[in-house]
Amino acid sequence: MSVNRAVLPATLYTAEQTRVLDSTAINEFGIPGIRLMQRAGHAVFAEMLDRFPNVTAITIVCGAGNNGGDGFVVALLAKQKGLDVQLICVGDERFPLTLKGEALAAWQQLQSIYPSYELYRPGMSFRGGLLVDAMLGTGLSGKVHGLFYTAIEQFNASTKAVVSVDIPSGLCADTGGVLGVAVHADITISFIGMKRGLLTGQAVDYCGTLLFDDLKVPDEVYEAVPVNLFRTTEEDLGECLPPRSKSSHKGRFGHLLVVGGDHGMGGAALLASEAAMRSGAGLVTLATRSEHVRASLSRCPEIMVKGVDSSAQLQPLLDKVDVIIAGPGLGQNAWAEQMLFTALGAGKPMVLDADALNLMVGKNLFSQFELKQRNKWLCTPHPGEAARLLGETVNDIERDRFDAVERLQIVCGGAVVLKGSGSLVSAGDASYLCSAGNPGMSVGGMGDVLSGICGAFMAQKMSPENAARIAVYVHATAADYIAQSQGEIGMLASDLFLTIPKVINGQYE
Repeated sequence: MSVNRAVLPATLYTAEQTRVLDSTAINEFGIPGIRLMQRAGHAVFAEMLDRFPNVTAITIVCGAGNNGGDGFVVALLAKQKGLDVQLICVGDERFPLTLKGEALAAWQQLQSIYPSYELYRPGMSFRGGLLVDAMLGTGLSGKVHGLFYTAIEQFNASTKAVVSVDIPSGLCADTGGVLGVAVHADITISFIGMKRGLLTGQAVDYCGTLLFDDLKVPDEVYEAVPVNLFRTTEEDLGECLPPRSKSSHKGRFGHLLVVGGDHGMGGAALLASEAAMRSGAGLVTLATRSEHVRASLSRCPEIMVKGVDSSAQLQPLLDKVDVIIAGPGLGQNAWAEQMLFTALGAGKPMVLDADALNLMVGKNLFSQFELKQRNKWLCTPHPGEAARLLGETVNDIERDRFDAVERLQIVCGGAVVLKGSGSLVSAGDASYLCSAGNPGMSVGGMGDVLSGICGAFMAQKMSPENAARIAVYVHATAADYIAQSQGEIGMLASDLFLTIPKVINGQYE
C-alpha cells in the first residue's frame, strides 16, 4: 500500500508529547521500539529512492541517540540495496560503547553484516552524492557544540542534497529555533508526532520539503495523549463556512464597519474593506477621512463609504453594524484616538489591527475593559506589535512563538493571531498553526487584507477563534495560489481579491 508522506497531520506535538506517544506505543500497545526504529529507517530510505532514484552513493552521519539509530537502519537498507554507503559517527573511539536501547540494537544488526564505519573528523570528505543527517534528534537541549557544530557547518557548506531524519540537527522541536547552528535540509521526514517547531519561526528555512510518517502507530495511541495545538486545514474551512442556503440574502451575512484610513493611508482601510466583501460579508461600510471617499467608491462601489472627520460623525454608524474592524491606516494622532475610543465604546465584536493595537498599548486600554468584552475581540499583531503588547523585543517573541501567542491571548482576550511564517492563533484553551503561506506575502497591505477576512467571518457569525484560524488559512492559501501562477516576488495584497472567493468556495484549480 502506498503512503503519502506529504500529507501532514492536523495535530501537532511538543518533543515531550512525542516521547509519550512513543513510550505509549511501546509499553501499552506492545510495539517493540526497534520495530518503530526500523519503520523510520524504511520510511527515510523509501523517500530517498523515490526522490533521488539515480543515487548510487550516500553519506550517513549519525549521533549516538535514537536519531542515529534510525540512520543505522538506513545504512543497512542502503547496503542491502547495493549502494555505496559511507557511515560516519560523531564521537570518539568509545562511540559504540555509548549506544543504548534501540540504537544499540540497530547498530549491532548493522555491524553483524556490514561492520565498516568512520569517526567524524573536521574537514573529512563526504563522499556520497546524497547526505543523510541523523545526528541530533528532539532530545537536544542547549546550544550545539563541539564536533556536532563542526559537522553541521560542513553539511551546510556542501552543495549536495540533504535528507534530515525526524528533524534537522540543531533545531529545537518545540520552538523551531536554531540552537546555535542547524542543518539546512532539502527534505525532512518527521515520525510518530508532527513536531510543532518544524512549522514556524526559523525552522521553515531549514526543513526543506517537510514529510511525515506515523510508523503505523494505532489511533488509540494518539487518543491517549492530550494536545491543544492543531494545524488548520481545508476540512476546517468547510466545517466553519458551509454552503449557503438558496434563500439567503445579504442580511444573513452581517454588516461590517471598517474604521481607518487617516491622511495618506486610505489604501489600508480600503484593502480591508474590499477583502471583507470578497470573503462574504453581507454589507461593508468604510468610515474614513472625507478625502478618501471618492477614490474608495471608484475603486470598489460595493462598499458604502462615509467620511468621518470627528467622533460625532462616526457614532451614528455604530448602531447599524454587527462587527467593527479598527486599525488599518488608522494612524496614532488625535483623530485616530477619537475613532478608536468611539468604536470601543460601542461594545461590539471587534477586529483590532495595526495602529489600533499600538494605541491600545500606548493608552494601556486592554486592562480597562472587562474580559467579557475583550472575549469578543480578535487581535492580529505582527511580531513588532506583539513585542510592544508584551513589553519585550521582537527576538523575545520569535524565540518561542507558541509561548508568545498564548501570553498575548491572556493580555488581549478573545482570539489572537501572531502573524509571521507559520502564523499562530490562540484562543486560550486551544491554539492553531497555519502551514500555508509564502515569502511573497512580505509586502505592505497583506495584514489589512487579513483583517478584512477576519471581520467578514465574524460578521458571518463565526466566533473570534474560528474567524481567526479560518481567515489565516484562507489568506495564506490564496497567496500560495497566486505564487503558483505568477511567482512570489511582485505579489500585491490586492492580487488576493480574485483568489480568496475561489479558496472559500473550493473552486481553485
